Amino acid sequence: MTLWTHDLLGLLYGLIVGVSLGLTGGGGSIFAVPLLIYGLGIPVGTSIGLSLASVGITAGFGAALRLKAREVDVRAGLVFAAAGMLLAPVGAWLGTQISAALLLSTFALLMAFIGIRMWRGKSGEGVVPGACVVRSGGGLGLGCYARLSAAGCAAGLMSGLFGVGGGFIIVPALLYVTGMSIHRAVATSLLVIFLISISGVAAHLANGQQFPMPVTALFIGGGFAGMLAGGALRSRLSGPVLQKVFAIGMWFVAAYMLARNLPAFL
Repeated sequence: MTLWTHDLLGLLYGLIVGVSLGLTGGGGSIFAVPLLIYGLGIPVGTSIGLSLASVGITAGFGAALRLKAREVDVRAGLVFAAAGMLLAPVGAWLGTQISAALLLSTFALLMAFIGIRMWRGKSGEGVVPGACVVRSGGGLGLGCYARLSAAGCAAGLMSGLFGVGGGFIIVPALLYVTGMSIHRAVATSLLVIFLISISGVAAHLANGQQFPMPVTALFIGGGFAGMLAGGALRSRLSGPVLQKVFAIGMWFVAAYMLARNLPAFL
């Protein structure tokens, strides 16, 4: 593969990830790591850090728009993100201590799990709020902050370890703890993902990961453009059918990753 072809594929794969991210509202970003590793031949650690950077930049753009529209619960988002930012470096470090085969196999199982949630249409709408719910004129108590922080720790650990945004944890947790609307929870999750991603990327850089240029810029730029295109197409496509298509895609990619890494355990 020539250098020019390699960079062009980086742009194309970024577009694919961006479109899937825009169409699914978050789940499609999980395709980034397998495309970087198996499509571009980028090392595992670098791919995870690059995936996290791409997801973070995209989420940051979305968060800025939602903040301007006053759709973000800044207080809940900052509490959630603070805990996640503490654990994201731990996840990044843990990834350096685990063999690539085990890390990728675990990542494949995570993809399979998210695929099941997408197939069932689990995006948070069915979450029943817990006892800790923000009421008119009320506020979050210490118990609420503890629940948000615990969920933030889980999201941060997975973000640093696998390079994913963690929206499949963040949105249901925000709904359960605060009782906010699904629309506001999704908007708030963008702020959380952005902040946790900053911490995770910084940790990967501190661990010695280097992002190859210009393919990194092309991948992130392609993802940004694809996210806008996917978001524009989302309203024209059937949501339930689209989620099932992406779920099947995740299962195929997960099966491929498990098959590639199975020999390491035999």
